[in-house]
Amino acid sequence: MRSEEVLQTVSVLCSAFLLANCEYISHLMTSPQHAVLEIGSNFTATCTLINTTEATADDLYWKLGNAIVPPERYTKINSTSVNVTVTVSERSNEILYCHCRNVSLYVRLHHDHFYHGIVLVKGYRPEKPLNLSCTALQEQTFISPTLSCEWVALRRQTTQVPTNYTLYVKIILSNETFNQTSDKIKNEAQVTMGTFHNHSPLDIWVEVRNKLGRIESAHLRGDSNAFVKTNPPSHVNAISEKAFPYSLLINWVRPIHRLYLELVYQIRFSPRSTDLWTYVPRDDTSINIESFRLQNLQPDTEYVIQVRCKYYKENQGHWSNWSANATQRTPENRPASKPDVWVNVTESAKGRDLQFACKDPVLANGRIRWINMRVGSRGSNGSMQWESFSFNRSEEEITVLHKVFLPLHKSLIVYFTAVNSVGESPEASLVVSARAHESVQELQVHPVEGKLSVEWKPPNSTNVSEYVLEWSSATGMDWQRVSRTTRSAVIKGNLQPFVCYKVSIYPLYSGRIGQAASTDAYVEQGAPLEAPDVSLLGYPGRNEATLVWDQVPISSRRGFITHYRLFYGPPVTEVMLPANSTSYTLKSLMPNTKYEVWIQASTIAGSKNSSKIFFSTQKYAPGQIESIAVGISVCFLFGILFLMLICFCKKDKLKQKFWPQIPDPGESTIRSWSPDYNLKAELPKESCLSGISVLEVDTSRCVSEEDKSSPSMKKDKFLSEEHSSGIGGSSCMSSPRHSVSDSDESADMADSTAGTVQYSSVVASAGYKGQTPHPQPQAPASFSRSESTQPLLDSEENQDSDRAPRSVLQSSEEEEEEEEQTGSYMPQRGGYRPQ
Repeated sequence: MRSEEVLQTVSVLCSAFLLANCEYISHLMTSPQHAVLEIGSNFTATCTLINTTEATADDLYWKLGNAIVPPERYTKINSTSVNVTVTVSERSNEILYCHCRNVSLYVRLHHDHFYHGIVLVKGYRPEKPLNLSCTALQEQTFISPTLSCEWVALRRQTTQVPTNYTLYVKIILSNETFNQTSDKIKNEAQVTMGTFHNHSPLDIWVEVRNKLGRIESAHLRGDSNAFVKTNPPSHVNAISEKAFPYSLLINWVRPIHRLYLELVYQIRFSPRSTDLWTYVPRDDTSINIESFRLQNLQPDTEYVIQVRCKYYKENQGHWSNWSANATQRTPENRPASKPDVWVNVTESAKGRDLQFACKDPVLANGRIRWINMRVGSRGSNGSMQWESFSFNRSEEEITVLHKVFLPLHKSLIVYFTAVNSVGESPEASLVVSARAHESVQELQVHPVEGKLSVEWKPPNSTNVSEYVLEWSSATGMDWQRVSRTTRSAVIKGNLQPFVCYKVSIYPLYSGRIGQAASTDAYVEQGAPLEAPDVSLLGYPGRNEATLVWDQVPISSRRGFITHYRLFYGPPVTEVMLPANSTSYTLKSLMPNTKYEVWIQASTIAGSKNSSKIFFSTQKYAPGQIESIAVGISVCFLFGILFLMLICFCKKDKLKQKFWPQIPDPGESTIRSWSPDYNLKAELPKESCLSGISVLEVDTSRCVSEEDKSSPSMKKDKFLSEEHSSGIGGSSCMSSPRHSVSDSDESADMADSTAGTVQYSSVVASAGYKGQTPHPQPQAPASFSRSESTQPLLDSEENQDSDRAPRSVLQSSEEEEEEEEQTGSYMPQRGGYRPQ
C-alpha cells in the first residue's frame, strides 16, 4: 500500500435492540453511512454486537455483494467485535454486509435485525496534469486577450467521484488572477483577461479536485510575449537573377509591428518535383529581417519557398504557421555533368548493329536542346577517321540517337556532349571493341515489393570499372549504372506488373563493353490474357488427329507459362503438356465421331482457356476406300475378262444359241414344184422367215385336192401364196402358232387361220431351182409352214378365205434334195423353232 494511502476503517454497529438503525437494507443504502474509497486501496470495517447474548463474535461473518468474504480476512477483536479487510476493486459500487448465523430460535425469528451493511463508493484520486502550454493568438494587428491552455491528464475518473479542473492565470505585476473551472472530462480551458499585457510576466497553472483530494500542475511562468503565436509572414516573393543561376532572393512582410513583438524567421525550400524540404540554419538568419538570399541551388530548377516566424527569444514563443508557397525557377547554366549514354548491340553474321541512346546529364542546369555525337574508327591506313552528328533532344526521357553498323573484328569509339542554351556539357565516351570481354556469372533476378532485385557473381577479371544494369520490354529500354564493388542492385525504374522484362548486366572495362548476361523476369505475375488458338494440321484420320498452336504472345502472357493442358472429348480427357510444346497428336480416337478440343495456358497465378474447335474423325482410314475401290475394280475387270474368255471359247455354241441360221424362204424351191411355174422368174427375197414347220401329209389326199382345180389355178395360187408371205413385212415378226402333223388336221387349219395367216411351202421332188422335177415314187412329203402373225392383205385374205393351205407331195428323192439345198440358205435374225 502506498504511503499516501490511509487505511480507512468504518465501524458498523448492529444490535437486536436498535431497530431504528438497522431495520431495512433499503434504508441503509440511502443512509449517510457511505464510504468514498480509492480504487486499489485496502478498506477495514468493524462489526460489533451490542446488548445481546444470543450471539457472539464467532457467529459473525462478512459478505461483499453476494460473495462471502474468506475467513482469513477476519480479525477477532473481542467476544463481540470482528474486523474485515477488503481491497477496493474497479467494479461498480458494492455493499459490505455483516451477518449473524442462526444460532438460536430468537435469531432465526429476528433474522433481519442481525445484519448490517455499508455502501462502498469508489473513485480515483486526482492526478497531476502534465505538459501545460498556453497560447495567445494574433487578431488583426494585435494580440487576443484570451489565453488558451491545454495539458495532458490521465482520464481515470468515475461518475460517482467526479473531478473538476480549474485553470488559473495570474499577472504577477498586478497580482490579478483569472480562472476558469470545468467539471467535464477534458484537457483544455480558456481564460479571458481584460487586455493582453505585452512584456508582462505571467503565472499559469491547473488545479484538479475531487472527494478524494486535490493537486496542482507545474506552474508555467514567463514573459507574456512567449505565449504569443503570430500570423505567418505575408507577401512572400522569390526573385530570379540571371547572373546568379545558383541562388534566389526572398523577401516578405512581417505579420505584427516590431513595437509589440520582435521576431525571428525560419525558411525552407524544395524543388517542385519532390516533397523533401531543406531548412535554412537558424544561425544564418537575424532578428527582424525581411529578406534573404537562398544559395547553392540547382540551376534551371523550380523551387517552392515558405517562411514562418516567432518570438525572438530562444526556446520561447510559438512558431507561426508556414506562409503561402512562393515558387520560382533559377536561371539556366552550362551542364555540369556528362550525359549518360548506352548502346544496344544486335549481332549478325556480317557484323553488329549499334543503336545508341542518351539520357540528360544529372546536372543538366537547363533544358538540353540537342546532343552532339562524334564517331571514330580506325581506317585501313591505321589513322582514326571521325564523323560528327547532332540530334535534337526528344520529349522522352531517353533520346534514341544514330544507328551505326560495325563490321566484325572492328572497334568503335564514340564521344557525346549535351548542349543547352548556355553551353556544352563535359564529354562522355563509350568504346565498342571487337574483342568480347568476360561476362558476369550466376545472374539471378527476384521480385521484391514491386521491384526487381538483381544478383550476380563478378567475372574473373579484376579490371571491371563499373556495371551497367539494363532492362527492356516491348515498350522500351532503360538502364542504370552500378559500382564495380557491388554484387547486387535493385532496379530503380518504374516497372509495371504483368510485363516481361529482359534483364541484362554488362561489365565495363575502362569504358569498353563486356559480354552481357541476360534473363527474363516479372515484377508480378498474373493469369494469361488469352490462350493459343488450336487448329488441325491437315485432315483428321480415322483414329488420330494432329493439333497445332502458336505460343502465347509475350504481351498477353502476364507471367511465365508453366504448362499447357489440352482437353478433348467426349468424354473429356485432359493431357498435360510442357510450356514449350506447340503440337500434339491425339490417338486412339473413335472413327466417325465428332470431337471438341480446347487448350488451357497456365502461369503460377492462374489459367486461361482458348475457344473450342470441333472436328470429326473419318469413317475409313486413309487409303481404305481406295483399296476397296481398287479391289472391286480388279474383280470386275477379271470378271469381264473371264466372260470374254468364255465367249471366245464357246463362240460357236453362243452363236447357235443367240443367232441361229434360219432358212430363207425366198431361196427355197417350194415355188418350183409346178411344171407351169416359170423357173426363170425371180421371186422377191425376204430377209428372214420364222416359224417354219415341217408337216407330213397324206399324198393321196393332196393329189385329190389338187385335182379339184386346174393347173392355171394352181399356178395363180402358188404365186398368190408366195407373194403373200412378204406382204406384212418380215416374217421375223411372226411366232409359231400351230403345227400340223397329218392330213386329218387340214380341215382345222382353215379355221385356225382366221386370226393368224399361216405361210407354208411344199418342197417338191423337182430338185434344185430351175430344174424340172421328175416323177418319183410317192412318199411322205415334207411340209414347211411359217407361223407369222402378220395379217394378209385384203386381196389375199379374200382369195384364200374359203381355202385351206395346200400341201404338196414330194418324193423321197426330192426331200433329200431339199435337205441338201437348205444348207445354202442365209441365216435369219428372227430364229426358228424345230417342229
